Amino acid sequence: MAVILTAVAALGGITVILAALLILANKKLYVQEDPRIDIVEEMLPHANCGACGFPGCRPFAEALVGGQALPGKCTVSSEEGRVQIAHFLGVDVGAQEKVVARLACAGGINVARNRARYEGLKTCRAAAVVAGGGKGCFWGCLGLADCEVVCDFDAIHMNQFSLPVVDEDKCTACGDCVEVCPKDLFSLHPASHRLWVACKNLEAGDEILEDCEVACTACGRCAADAPGMIKMANNLPVIDYSKNHKTQAPIQRCPTGAILWIEKDGNIIKGRESKKVLRKSTLPDLPT
Repeated sequence: MAVILTAVAALGGITVILAALLILANKKLYVQEDPRIDIVEEMLPHANCGACGFPGCRPFAEALVGGQALPGKCTVSSEEGRVQIAHFLGVDVGAQEKVVARLACAGGINVARNRARYEGLKTCRAAAVVAGGGKGCFWGCLGLADCEVVCDFDAIHMNQFSLPVVDEDKCTACGDCVEVCPKDLFSLHPASHRLWVACKNLEAGDEILEDCEVACTACGRCAADAPGMIKMANNLPVIDYSKNHKTQAPIQRCPTGAILWIEKDGNIIKGRESKKVLRKSTLPDLPT
């Protein structure tokens, strides 16, 4: 009995000593958090989208208070909200160009055909596992709206031709659509990138037009009309946005409209020699 009581007393003593050490360490090592962090966090939109370059609004608030970032990096907040934070912290607002998601495909159901009909779970990821989804163009959008579903900001909607349309005003560049698309058709770009290649087809020649009427055929006219700014790589135009890209000249001779101009309101402008698509109905499937 005495042995048991001694053991219990020893354990109790050790527990008391460890507790005392933890309390002492907490007092010695405790770092006082700046109360302004909570205030600034409340001023932020609580989107936690990561567009500012930080993993959430709380880390961004910490960076703002610590002088490691400026309010302008939050492109989701309103201008008034950014100014309010800047005034509170006594710093400049700063500026950062808005970044938005861009889709590298224009092959809706009115211009692009299927070679097979997919039956199964109605998601792009599931369809892509089954022979690429059945679309004639292997690289084309499957139109099952994974991107629309995953967007928490209501910035993506499927149009009448089962093609995603991005609302630039609502897009926060969170990157969820980039991650969910099995065809890697989305990428994040500054909003000033109006000149855009809406295709990822890697085949050269007019044969691809049997599957998609608006596909790039690698004709190279856009590159010829914008030397130094556009080059062909893997049968696709690649735009060097470090050059003067604020011109519609490269789209004018594109025969299919695969390279186009995106207006801020989402309207699409194609070149004068691009084939005009008037069809509103679905293209019939082609046999495999």
